Amino acid sequence: MAVKGKGLKLDDKGLVAAIVQDANTGQVLMLGYMNKESAELTLNTGSVWFYSRSRQELWNKGATSGNKLMVKEVWLDCDNDAILVKAEPMGPTCHTGEVSCFYEPLTLECVAATAA
Repeated sequence: MAVKGKGLKLDDKGLVAAIVQDANTGQVLMLGYMNKESAELTLNTGSVWFYSRSRQELWNKGATSGNKLMVKEVWLDCDNDAILVKAEPMGPTCHTGEVSCFYEPLTLECVAATAA
């Protein structure tokens, strides 16, 4: 059980992993990262917010594409270092147009091609 009354356990960059799952089907849709502000925005607005590591800014998922993720439930893991957002997607979640960002199988060839 998450430690009640304790804050999020952020990494050295001030972030926590946030997994988004379809609230109706259970399918994992994406993994993003939240900071304290994006977690607060997610809880307060009912729309999923992340912190973009590449752009170094907050972003509201679907703000430009219209493919928003509407929050149904938000859960914290037992170590306070990961968030699970159960959401209703308003279109494809992945920027490629796929329903989920998890549509490519991991193969040994892929692992072997990975730089150390």
